[in-house]
Amino acid sequence: MVDTAASSQTAEKTTYGLPKPIPAYYPHPGSKLYADKEFYDKIANSKKTLVKEYRCPPRSGIAFQVPAKSVFRLTTPEGPQVLDLNIWNLHNPRERFWAARTRQLHSAHVSTYDRLWSNLPYLRPLVTITGDSLNARHDEWGGRAHDTLGTRCDPYVDKLISGEDNDLHCHSNLTRAILPYGLTEFDVHDVLNVFQITGLTENDQYFMEACPATKDDYFEMFAEQDLLVAISACPGGDLSQWGWGETDDNAQTMTDCCRPLGVEIYSIEEEVLEGWTAPECPQYKGNHGLKGPSS
Repeated sequence: MVDTAASSQTAEKTTYGLPKPIPAYYPHPGSKLYADKEFYDKIANSKKTLVKEYRCPPRSGIAFQVPAKSVFRLTTPEGPQVLDLNIWNLHNPRERFWAARTRQLHSAHVSTYDRLWSNLPYLRPLVTITGDSLNARHDEWGGRAHDTLGTRCDPYVDKLISGEDNDLHCHSNLTRAILPYGLTEFDVHDVLNVFQITGLTENDQYFMEACPATKDDYFEMFAEQDLLVAISACPGGDLSQWGWGETDDNAQTMTDCCRPLGVEIYSIEEEVLEGWTAPECPQYKGNHGLKGPSS
């Protein structure tokens, strides 16, 4: 039994007679926050031409470019494997995926029709999700797929917890993957944990479950901009044997549950995209209340 005494939160619920809350960012017809389902269904079901394929080796990372108006598919070709995803605007890496705002606008776990949004001051969709074979999976413990709750594993928290130096982490994999594109460790950002099952316990603590993906599973997105994408095949593998530090006791079992990832990039016929326009940034001109010198 895991001791949860370290949590500041209680598992006991108290009734205050409050009304049932509603989402802070709720959908309404015509909202720019939400995808046109009919349009993106057309993209998902359209004829596509395979342009490029990549294979990410176990416990490693790769980066690749995705042109706007393309579809790219992430796969688990040899069975369950967690994937950590980073996305940047190819022409301006200061614009990158913003997990927290995506979580607020959609949900803590994302699936088909949700969008992955960029950071301020850009705030526009980088991609729209067009396919998800795990189909908003939700289990009896509250575990759901593809989360924005957690972030990548990294050698710093490992050192803090285990006291060991360990290079086998998603943060390190992503760092190595983007170096050829002129980016550095400082450009690695909070991830989307694809194929990962996570949730919050009754004590409001983050938990992870073993990845259920099979060799037939996929997660597919439409590129709303020219993108640089980086993925990491998590050194925790399918998370059935994960632990902090790789001691003689668990190093081999963790290695045994690590598998490669696949990437497929497809082009779409232009007529399918009739009516599509590249997303624009909000044209905020308030200057945050700062006033310039009087003329």
